[in-house]
Amino acid sequence: MEIITYIQEGALEHKDSLGNGSIIRPGDVQRMTAGSGITHSESNPSKTEPVHFLRIWILPDSKGLTPGYEQKTFSPREWRGAWRAVVTPDGRENTVKIHQNTYMYVTELRAGESATHHLHPTRKAYLHLARERAKVKGAIMSAGDGARVNEAPQIHMTPLDNSEALLFDLP
Repeated sequence: MEIITYIQEGALEHKDSLGNGSIIRPGDVQRMTAGSGITHSESNPSKTEPVHFLRIWILPDSKGLTPGYEQKTFSPREWRGAWRAVVTPDGRENTVKIHQNTYMYVTELRAGESATHHLHPTRKAYLHLARERAKVKGAIMSAGDGARVNEAPQIHMTPLDNSEALLFDLP
């Protein structure tokens, strides 16, 4: 299993049986390949500050992968106003590498802005609105809503408030 962790607020402490340990904060994206033979735990290192994070599980492209771990820090400026790839199958453009033909993008948009992602005709997408409200394909989405997009040449998102979203470009 490919496990992606995306922090929205606060911090999350990660420890695993491979000897990896880190504090994951907003702007960080972590991928753990949970092949056989790994255990891990996460906890909030703060006694006073809450943590809000998204955990995404994606089936890898093959079985029997060696357990692994990768974490990268992105400046939120990198995804302000446009879709920024943060997870790719080949680690291009300083992204986290995943064992699947999947791309994960992040954007933060202010009210009145918009962002468009063009899909290859053979691909699909899943959009997760992580914060506030936005309009996608004529529908109003609220934080926590998701939209699957099949057979569309593009995904166009227009926030109604300052919004944050994750987009998965899938085979």
